[in-house]
Amino acid sequence: MKHIISACFFLLSLGVFSQNVTVTVDKTVTLKEFFKQIENQTDFKFAFTDQINTNQKYFTHKKTYKNIDIKELIHELNKSGSVQFSIVGSNIFVKQKTAKAPKKKNKLTGQVFDDNNEPIIGANVFIKETETGITTDRNGMFSVDLDKGTYTVAISYIGLKNKETQITVSDDARINFTMDADSQELEQVIITTNKAVDVKNTQMSVSKLSMAEIKRIPAAMGEPDPLKSLLTLPGVTNAGEASSGFNVRGGAADQNLILLDGAPVYGDSHMFGFFSIFNADMISGIELYKGGIPSKFGGRVSSVLDVTQQTGDFEDYKVNGGIGLISSRLLVQGPIEKGKGSFIVAGRASYAHLFLKLADNNNSALFYDLNAKANYRLGANNSIAFSGYFGNDVFDIDNRFTSTFGNTMGTLSWKHKFSDNLNTNLSVFYSDYRFNLGLPTEFFKWNNNIQTSGLKYAWNHTVSDKLKLNYGIDGQYYNFNPGTVQPTRSDSQFNYKQLDKKYAFESSIYLDFEHQITEKLNLRYGLRYSMFYRLGGEEISTYQNGQAVVYNPLYKIYEEGTPTGTISYKSGETISKFDNLEPRAALSYAFDDNTSVKASYNRMAQYIHMLSNTQSPLPMTIWTPSGPFTKPQILDQYAVGYFKNFKDKEYSFEGELFYKKIQNRIDYIDGADILANNNVEQVILNGKARSYGMELSLRKNTGRFTGWVSYTLSRAEQKTPGRTPEEPGIANGDWYLSGYDKLHNLSIVGSYEYNPKWSFNANFTLQSGQPVTYANGYYEFGGINIPNFSLRNENRLPLFHHLDLAATYTPKPDKKKGWQSYWVFSLYNVYNRKNAASITFATNDDTGDNETRRLSIFGVVPGISYNFKF
Repeated sequence: MKHIISACFFLLSLGVFSQNVTVTVDKTVTLKEFFKQIENQTDFKFAFTDQINTNQKYFTHKKTYKNIDIKELIHELNKSGSVQFSIVGSNIFVKQKTAKAPKKKNKLTGQVFDDNNEPIIGANVFIKETETGITTDRNGMFSVDLDKGTYTVAISYIGLKNKETQITVSDDARINFTMDADSQELEQVIITTNKAVDVKNTQMSVSKLSMAEIKRIPAAMGEPDPLKSLLTLPGVTNAGEASSGFNVRGGAADQNLILLDGAPVYGDSHMFGFFSIFNADMISGIELYKGGIPSKFGGRVSSVLDVTQQTGDFEDYKVNGGIGLISSRLLVQGPIEKGKGSFIVAGRASYAHLFLKLADNNNSALFYDLNAKANYRLGANNSIAFSGYFGNDVFDIDNRFTSTFGNTMGTLSWKHKFSDNLNTNLSVFYSDYRFNLGLPTEFFKWNNNIQTSGLKYAWNHTVSDKLKLNYGIDGQYYNFNPGTVQPTRSDSQFNYKQLDKKYAFESSIYLDFEHQITEKLNLRYGLRYSMFYRLGGEEISTYQNGQAVVYNPLYKIYEEGTPTGTISYKSGETISKFDNLEPRAALSYAFDDNTSVKASYNRMAQYIHMLSNTQSPLPMTIWTPSGPFTKPQILDQYAVGYFKNFKDKEYSFEGELFYKKIQNRIDYIDGADILANNNVEQVILNGKARSYGMELSLRKNTGRFTGWVSYTLSRAEQKTPGRTPEEPGIANGDWYLSGYDKLHNLSIVGSYEYNPKWSFNANFTLQSGQPVTYANGYYEFGGINIPNFSLRNENRLPLFHHLDLAATYTPKPDKKKGWQSYWVFSLYNVYNRKNAASITFATNDDTGDNETRRLSIFGVVPGISYNFKF
């Protein structure tokens, strides 16, 4: 009996499931109407919850299913739509489809090294299948999210062989890449650079140069110079031929923040500007931020120059160097422990003083410096590094004038990786710049220096594919010694004098967002909050009517105010306090993979000032902190730009417009005396500055011939109005050209790879002459001709221009092991242009006539150097 009942139930069920139906559906049929068609032809009933809206028009297409099995119909309907049908007995259950979980992306991370096992900054990583391009960061790292599958990863970088690898991704993965030096065959010399514009990145107003490019640019004395190479970039001009410092978008040299592995640099040159302190063999790359500056940087209002030293080889010992006409250099690197630790040490020294002695010349001029860096990997997630620099210059002019100046810097850092999405960098640094001056015939010496020590803690956090955070804190302590005068003999006419030392503390906290809004729109926004404390112990002078500078209406000149007393501040006591919010924002909109527009805004505060009433900063320049009479400089800068790659990225174009205004720019009264002045506030007025202009750059990235043309049309002005209606201010209180105004600035740089043995390089520079103040007449007083000068910076020096050429000869270009060498032959200022460094007005001692004298630093300068490695 039991078996008969089971058989009947089975046959009944079989009859239910084998029922066929004919139904018609289209966009007008609701679920209720569809249910009725089925129920009228079968014994099935529909079951559903209140979540199902039976009045919903479920079907998106029109179709008639004729005599179709009910199970097959249900299967077809479940392929699309927002509800799910299932048969249980004689019931058809209906429920909402659950949304499919999105596919998990797999993160591919990697690090790119050169053949010295050093991380490559800015290498181009391209995923062919997804047409995704990214660049490596300062640690040579990159990260990209991919679906499961096999991908072709192509990596390129200037001077290195392109690398292409297939990678199968099934989960999160990490892989390292090593790129070999580029050795081309004679029949095909093709150079591929990494200078195509990153159109989607929000960062604008930034210029990067690799050391391969820097070493191609001809320079005076034949020595490759990272700092001088900046002058070929749009918006950057020199502070004067053979002078230290550079000017960015009309800003002064002291408004540039220069960092060497995170430590601030205050003296950037050797031999009064003939060489920079940066050894080209030791540097891995430089980045110059002219605008749109990220929130992690602060303390200056014109630019940030971020210089990174190499990390040393983790596997093999290597040596390279060069011998030039007046200086030589040597670098040694290798593993401390293979695969875990490395060191690199580089030194330079000049020997021009030896030639002077051979010529019975009592003058002497020499410099030397030493760079060192050590890295050690403590494991997969931790590494420590030490970076150091020491450099010195020594001058002796016929035992009448002696001078020594230089930098000492050191940075100790710890990098920790919490996960693939979060890593940190904790560093401490020390920087000391000193200048010593001696006059042996007067039996005295004068010393000054600025010391800085500080801490930085930076966090880089990848929240998602579309959002990245950078945040951190930093603080630094300043010790300013404006001067110590010391007699060297008891019968010296000078007495010991210590100018008031000054102390300050600066700290900040910042947060930066990198946000991909859509595939085409990217946004970076952030905020920096900075604080500055002027600290004791120090005695601060007070003045009549609170004015350290007063106007004399009788003589129509500004004069030093009358001191009325002093206020004494104990050590560590706050004298003045300043704080500022510094918002930053930048966006980019990509029309396609090769074209975009960008815009940026940034506000920055600068709390320390360089005292110099000359156009070009000298090594003896004095730094001073903001305080009771000197306010911090505040910058607001706006920029918009158009960026395009074309002809398969063979060419790149960048065009930008910028406008910047600066509050509280210090200005000097006529005849200001700064050196050994214990009360510099008596010669300083607070004014404002502005600059605006257009920058254009066209670059050829690939082929035997590469290079770029950059042009800047800009204006830089300063204004110091009178404080009362009776005061005229400087230049009658009107806008006048600042000493850094260069209306026209043109640079043309070209490199031609003739064959593997010979390459040729050229650099042409043209700039408007510096604004200066000329005498416009003379008057006689007591039988002496006294010049009368025009308004400040109303005149200009003559047009500045020169052409430099260089040729590089590599005897054995295919040799990759053992002793390898090449020669560099250069001519600086080929057509012997006598560019004016200054023009002075004087009276001829013999004739008594007034005359104009031009000072020129360089004529044509030949150079030759022999470079080697093994």
